[in-house]
Amino acid sequence: MDVTKISQPDVYLFGIRILEPVTTITDLLVGAVCFYAYWRIQKEKLSGKTVLYMKYYFLTMGMATCIGGLIGHGFLYAVNEHWKLLGWYISMVSIALLERSAIGHASRFVSSRYRKIFMAINILELLIFMTLTAYTLHFRFVQIHSIYGLLIVVFSFHLFTYVKSKDIGSKLMVQSVLILAVAAFIFNYPVVIHEWFNHRDFAHILMAIGSVVFLKGTLNYEKLHS
Repeated sequence: MDVTKISQPDVYLFGIRILEPVTTITDLLVGAVCFYAYWRIQKEKLSGKTVLYMKYYFLTMGMATCIGGLIGHGFLYAVNEHWKLLGWYISMVSIALLERSAIGHASRFVSSRYRKIFMAINILELLIFMTLTAYTLHFRFVQIHSIYGLLIVVFSFHLFTYVKSKDIGSKLMVQSVLILAVAAFIFNYPVVIHEWFNHRDFAHILMAIGSVVFLKGTLNYEKLHS
């Protein structure tokens, strides 16, 4: 089944047409969780580049999901397809920041030379996928970039760090990536519970949960199991 054909009925609020209303709301939910995470890290006054990358991951992902909910779903009829690039690009930068945090957190176990190589690959990969996305105007490359960033980079580096040090933060990061992997599967396959709660909504709820676990992981960076 082509999941792009699955949609929700429009609703009208005070005469304003809203497409895919539940999908819009669940996207905004993810954004709200991410903005809360940004605020929480700011409040804790945590230091270090690894945490800084996570803080701005949450800020940019919050922006991307809110833009995606409003422009990519709720009010898509009011703009053209190219407006989707705004949210897509911000989300890709967000994933790149998440990757940099994972690489940086593992740097105590990786030589400076290899860390610089991985950081350079991070920028190169981002530019390649941004170019492909702009050329094709297809969400597929945003997804591929996210899958690569989460499963190949973030999962691998945090698993490596956890095996080496029993770092609680890295363990939570690995758990969050697994939650997001389930969300990605559901997003791409028609797990439709109800007309008003489809695969996108289900995936967004899991993304919100994954974001909470990412926050817990960030707050527990460099804390070790006793």
